[in-house]
Amino acid sequence: MSPLIDSLFSIENIVTMLMALAAFATVLTLAAPMLSTDKLSTRMKSVSSEREALRRAHREQLERERDGKRLRQDPKTFIKNFVDKLNLMELMESDAIRGKLKKAGFRGLAPVYSFMFFRFFMPIILFVVTILYLFFANAFGLEPLARVAASFGAAFIGFYLPNVFVENMIARRQESIKKAFPDALDLLLICVESGMSVEAAFHKVAGEIGTQSVELAEELSLTTAELSYIQDRRLAYENLATRTGLDGVKAVTMSLIQAERYGTPLGTALRVMAQENRDMRMAAAEKKAAGLPPKLTVPMITFFLPVLFFVILGPAVIKFYQ
Repeated sequence: MSPLIDSLFSIENIVTMLMALAAFATVLTLAAPMLSTDKLSTRMKSVSSEREALRRAHREQLERERDGKRLRQDPKTFIKNFVDKLNLMELMESDAIRGKLKKAGFRGLAPVYSFMFFRFFMPIILFVVTILYLFFANAFGLEPLARVAASFGAAFIGFYLPNVFVENMIARRQESIKKAFPDALDLLLICVESGMSVEAAFHKVAGEIGTQSVELAEELSLTTAELSYIQDRRLAYENLATRTGLDGVKAVTMSLIQAERYGTPLGTALRVMAQENRDMRMAAAEKKAAGLPPKLTVPMITFFLPVLFFVILGPAVIKFYQ
C-alpha cells in the first residue's frame, strides 16, 4: 500500500494531473462561448409568439362579435388529458396560481396544466422514493412507523415543491427587472422627449435593455403588443404592473395612466420615477452591503483564522521540534 501511495503523490504524477487539469480548463474556457445559447433571441422569439397569440385572440374576438361563435383549439397532450380526466383544473386552479405563473414568466394554458400535473404527482413520487429508500437502502436506525411518517413528510414537502420552484423563479425575475428598470426609465424618458409615441418608446427600450435584462425586455415588448391590440390602454399598463409585481413598476404605470387620462407631461413624471427607482436600487445595495459583515463572521472564523494561525505559528512549531 505504501508504494502505491508514494507513486500517487510523486512529483511526476502531480505535475501530470495539474497539466491535465489546466488543459481541461483551457478547453472548457474556449468551448464555453460556443456552447452558450442566445437567451435574448429565445425570449424575444417567445414574446413574438405571444404577440401573435394576442393578434389571433383579437381576430377571434372580432369573429365572435360578428357571428357569436368562439373558435378555440387546445393541444391534445398527455398532461392536458391527465389533468382534464382528474378534473384538477377545477379543484386546484385559482387566479393566484395564474398570477404567480405570469410573474414567473410562464404564460398560457400549458404552464398551468404542467403546474397542476406536477403538484399532483410530486407528493406521490417523493413518498414512493422515500419509503423505498428507508425500507430497502438505509433506515437510519428508524422504526417502521417513523419511516412511514418520514415518507408522508416527504409527500407533504413534494406538494409544495412546485410552488417553491415558482416562487424562486419569481424572485430571480423580479431581481433582474429591479436592477435594470431605472436604466430603462432613463431610455424611455429620452425616447419620449425626442418625440416618440409611447408604443414606439416601449419598443425601442425593449430592444436596447435586452442586453442588461432579458426579462424586462420581454415585459416591455409584451406591453407594446398589448398597447397595439387592447382598446383600453390603461389595462395594458395595469397588466405590466401585475406581471412584474414590483412597487416601482406599479408607480410608473400609475403615472402613465394619469398622463393618459389627464394629459399631464409624461417626461416630468418619468424623470421623477427614474430618480426614485435609482434611489431604491441604491438603498437595496447599501442594505445588502450593511448586512455583509455579520454574514462574513462565521466563514472568517471557520476558514480564515485556522489558516492564519497555521501560517503564523507553523514556522515556530517547526523550529521548536528541530
